[in-house]
Amino acid sequence: MQQDWKNALFETLSNEEQKELKLKQEAEISAQPKYGKQNFRIELDKRQKGKIATLITGFEGTDEQLKELARQLKTRCGTGGSTRDGEILIQGDCRKKIADILTKEGYKISVK
Repeated sequence: MQQDWKNALFETLSNEEQKELKLKQEAEISAQPKYGKQNFRIELDKRQKGKIATLITGFEGTDEQLKELARQLKTRCGTGGSTRDGEILIQGDCRKKIADILTKEGYKISVK
């Protein structure tokens, strides 16, 4: 059985360090908003010099979580994008694809 590098690294830590790491990971998980509480709004944004972009608003969480979600959406849509002020901006008209992705992840969405 092949071990994940994180598991191999985890096993090299002392018992006390392992407990601290587990507590930190559990705290991060509990700090994340629950799926049902997030209501995303997906709409088309045409403000930037006529370029079309998909705007996702309604995110509740930390900036790190926002950036991670944006990274996942950009990767799965195969395009670029950015985050700003609690919003995710994805290049191009990806409303349907993003709606499908977020729905499968358990989020509530409304598309405009």
